[in-house]
Amino acid sequence: MIKIALDVSGGDYAPLEILKGAYSAFKELENTQIILVGQKEKILSCVQDNKFKDFDLPIVDASEIIAMDEPAALSVRRKRNSSIVKGIELLKNKQADAFVSCGNTGAVVSAAVLGLRLIKGVERPGIGIVVPTKTGTAMMIDVGANIGTKPNHLLQYAVMADIYSKKVLKKENPKVGILNIGEEETKGTEFIKETRILFEKAYFNFIGNIEAKDVYKGVCDCIICDGFLGNVALKISEGLAETVGYFLLDYLRKDFLGKIGLFLAQNALRKFKRKIDYSEYGGAPLLGVDGIVIIGHGRSDARAVKSALKVAREEVERNINDEIRSKIESVYAKIG
Repeated sequence: MIKIALDVSGGDYAPLEILKGAYSAFKELENTQIILVGQKEKILSCVQDNKFKDFDLPIVDASEIIAMDEPAALSVRRKRNSSIVKGIELLKNKQADAFVSCGNTGAVVSAAVLGLRLIKGVERPGIGIVVPTKTGTAMMIDVGANIGTKPNHLLQYAVMADIYSKKVLKKENPKVGILNIGEEETKGTEFIKETRILFEKAYFNFIGNIEAKDVYKGVCDCIICDGFLGNVALKISEGLAETVGYFLLDYLRKDFLGKIGLFLAQNALRKFKRKIDYSEYGGAPLLGVDGIVIIGHGRSDARAVKSALKVAREEVERNINDEIRSKIESVYAKIG
């Protein structure tokens, strides 16, 4: 039985959407137990009010909530009875095999590093997110865990992304690239140039630098960058997708022919939305910590929560942390 702890108090639409997602996953995932972590009275009240049938999941009471705008490290230390800290404790004490939260990202990262520690050989954790491309999917890492990184840290991100792509995304020989302002070796900061030298010595399939315009083309399976650049790229992409969708619907609704076109294109538009919707890809794995932690989008709805729980289960089954531990050691042996 795989046990997944779920933060019910984290996220913009908690607790209802979190519980809806948990209920859907509970009905669908076999041999999986979901442990609800949050304010017990609110959880029971929400379950009762929404008439979830046969939804008898274990609850770990966590009276405190770390809000989305609270300082991460300070909140983790002060709010020891929060759903994030309690969920990480379940993972640390082997009472759960994975932890999923749509709450304060910084707090989840801080709690995981403090409570679980890092995999031996990893110096900084990285948040990896799966993005849609013309040829399927790609993983971008880091998208927000760290902004003060060194070339050595990006090398570790690349190792982790390569392993995740092989074991979870099922890519045989994933292409690894560095996100940069140009493809040429001479482009970019000294930080990027030093990183490239390290990558060229490593074992993985390094294809060089890639530009931002190539992220969604599918030319690269593992897109490596520091957390500042990755987070900016991610937020711009989310905003652009929402704006394009808004403009498209707005123009189609302006006249009679547009409305007819909208009606005829409904099926295609639904497929398009699914392709670019973050909720289809689940949460983002926090790679590098010694435990399986999945960070969901703050605006996650029930479908996104269910997808995140599926991702957590798959990571448990693939056991990628042991592979990361082994590869980190061997890559440093190779580059000297």
